[in-house]
Amino acid sequence: MLNKAWRIIPRPLLETVLNNHVQHHRVPQPLILHGPRGVGKTTLIVDRLLDGWNKGPNLTGYVDFAQNIEDHHPHHNNSFPWSSWSNCPQPSLAELSSQLDACLESMAETAIRLGTIGSQQIFSTLNKWHGLNTALRRILQSISNGSIQAISRRGSTSTLWEKAVFALSARSNVNETTKIEEASYFKEAIAALRLAKEVIRVQQQWRANAVAHLNRTGGYSRSLANSATDWPCLLLELLSQAAEMDHFQPKLIINNIDVLRNASVTDESTICSSMYHDSLIWRMIALGANERCLPIILVTSDSYYSYQAYMDFGFPDIFISRETFGWTAQEAKMHLVTDYFTHSEWAVAAEVVGPNPRHLFELYALKQSNYYQKVMDDKDSTFEDIIDSYLAYLQVTVVNPAIDKALSLLQKFAVDAQSGKISKDRLRFGAPWRHPPRTDNPTLCLEWAKLQLIDFVQSLVNTEFGVNYLADCSLEILDDPSAVALLEVGLLYSQRDPSFIRPISRGVERCLVRCYRLVQERMQMDFWDSLKYFWQRIIRGRSYRHLMLQVGYK
Repeated sequence: MLNKAWRIIPRPLLETVLNNHVQHHRVPQPLILHGPRGVGKTTLIVDRLLDGWNKGPNLTGYVDFAQNIEDHHPHHNNSFPWSSWSNCPQPSLAELSSQLDACLESMAETAIRLGTIGSQQIFSTLNKWHGLNTALRRILQSISNGSIQAISRRGSTSTLWEKAVFALSARSNVNETTKIEEASYFKEAIAALRLAKEVIRVQQQWRANAVAHLNRTGGYSRSLANSATDWPCLLLELLSQAAEMDHFQPKLIINNIDVLRNASVTDESTICSSMYHDSLIWRMIALGANERCLPIILVTSDSYYSYQAYMDFGFPDIFISRETFGWTAQEAKMHLVTDYFTHSEWAVAAEVVGPNPRHLFELYALKQSNYYQKVMDDKDSTFEDIIDSYLAYLQVTVVNPAIDKALSLLQKFAVDAQSGKISKDRLRFGAPWRHPPRTDNPTLCLEWAKLQLIDFVQSLVNTEFGVNYLADCSLEILDDPSAVALLEVGLLYSQRDPSFIRPISRGVERCLVRCYRLVQERMQMDFWDSLKYFWQRIIRGRSYRHLMLQVGYK
């Protein structure tokens, strides 16, 4: 049993749902595949479905934005983090946008090889959304050093386009133009695609100063945001128009879309990453609603996309939602017992860490390590000792760093509240977090943050980690800065259906309780800290027991 390789176990129902979605050449809505970390979303897409989605007339572009985070990605021989990607060093927006552009450009070139995208189609689609005359004249001048300036002023848009395509094709290196085929039709289409990209680049340069001013003032402009996503959205529209059943059926999978939302920006002339993210998704939605779009699947473990994103982008059904929680305990037992764990080992593992596939895989890997053999050689050691070691590993490497990040977010909330950046509605009467320190003293803010976090975890323990945030339709728990902080660092997950906020796994839940008890014990050693805690719990303490609503609960 110890030498048996871990296998990828099929998920027939979820695979059927996703296959039914992507079998259409055009669909009206993007699909979001979301769920807590460690339940096998990426494994399902990459190891079970992606190969089949590239057979026959199917062509699937796969973009994993987390691939640029080298310290936490299997592509670089590392493992995915248990906590949120926001806790990791963030890649730049330029890297992520280039990655998406390269994927879509490769798909567009394949469409050109099949004859489904031509120069005239690129021109008509680009001309529908952009004024081209000035940009085309600028490009023609740069190619010919201004020698055709007088002619270009008298030409129509289509004439300028044809001249620019011809000039760009003639200027291109022979090796570049023969990558696809020698046929002039393909050469013209490739030149037209490059020209469209150059037109959009020129127009973006014109807006650079406006974007820089927008970043300095912290404002918002839909036109400037859309200008940053013009190129990928043009390619999406071209691919959607070119889609044809049984001939060319493109699809796009974007994994870890939340990394794009939090990407870093170093260039002042580039819009912020959240604005780029929102513009890209808005335009995907608009393309699907207005003209039908190629199937797009967004994969994420960020619970923002389970409910809040739907409201931010319009209404609860604006995306197709497919939420997965991995195996049930019965499914995991059926697949794993006797092959990977004995019945007694499974009883302990299921009780302590639950049926989360990644927890179970890591436990099995630990069983095959030399450490396991050393522990089991001790006559007094049992499998429970291995479980304790694994929980200690989770505590030190996952939960404690995430708790530190959550405390820093709460400290920032206290400073923002003191400076008036938090709305009065959020600091309403009776809110347990209504009275942060009146100074920005880091020590006082840290003490307040610890009190708030312990109080919140205690309220979760009292509700048995089952808070229904839609129970009374007030969403009051989503105003709680402690809840927001733990959701943001990835220790909690707000699921969509049923609408519970809970730890991402049973193993992390146990580590949270252990962390809470350890901190509480330390605070009780100091009389004043203990007094502050009991004041917080008795006078201002949280109570979310009224949100423990579920089917059959009264």
